[in-house]
Amino acid sequence: MGLSNLSNLWQRVIAAVIAVPFLLFCINFNDYTFLALFLLIGALAQLEFYKLVGSLEGNLPLTFYGTFCGVILHLLTFFIEKGMIGYHNYYILSPLLTLIFFIKLYKSEDGKPFQNIAFTFLGIIYVALPFALLTVLAFMRSGSYDANIIMGCLFLLWASDSGAYFAGTYFGKTKLFERVSPKKSWEGLMGGLLSAMIAAYVISRYFTNYEVWEWFAIGGIIVVAGTYGDLVESLFKRSINIKDSANTIPGHGGFLDRFDGLLLSIPFIITFLKLF
Repeated sequence: MGLSNLSNLWQRVIAAVIAVPFLLFCINFNDYTFLALFLLIGALAQLEFYKLVGSLEGNLPLTFYGTFCGVILHLLTFFIEKGMIGYHNYYILSPLLTLIFFIKLYKSEDGKPFQNIAFTFLGIIYVALPFALLTVLAFMRSGSYDANIIMGCLFLLWASDSGAYFAGTYFGKTKLFERVSPKKSWEGLMGGLLSAMIAAYVISRYFTNYEVWEWFAIGGIIVVAGTYGDLVESLFKRSINIKDSANTIPGHGGFLDRFDGLLLSIPFIITFLKLF
């Protein structure tokens, strides 16, 4: 019996049992395995985004060039945060991004060039930039690579998602945002919040380089911004009449589906930690 014949819950469990140890190994081994992991995930998520956008007639984003720009952004951020190159290297992005306009100038078959230029930039801003900011988060507290903050954020995200899934499945009655996501409920949101707060307390006992109140705040940000991130992606998918961004991860859809909560959470987490 294939995975497709199993329930969504069992598909999620099997995918987690296989994927989570690999993710944690890459994050913990060293900063280069962390880079390789999220560079790959970010590129695949960006390709999924462009594939979805391109599924609508007339949409021709620069799929591979846009993803290339996202990869360069991610690499620059890593080596700058690691202290191997200076911040002035970010200027490399200026001509690379400007070339998007030049390339579209020669795409005579494109009937909506500026719309597709906008979609190309959106893939970089919406998908690639948050993954690059994840690298900033990994280096921001001490200047050296900190696997704990990355693992902590992922544990909080998983706890929130799991709590919301079970609470919504068994107790969900009050619709949260029916127009965009009919299955989401306030009960699911509260279940996710409770799970994230419990996880935040447990994490704070082991990852002590951040204060207890900081972990609680990060957990709250992930629940709120992560829920909005999920709703934003649902809005995007509903606009093109699809359910999942891909079928890459059994029970979870694609990489864009799995990490949508992180995309809008990371900018808020970094801002919170920088300001407070």
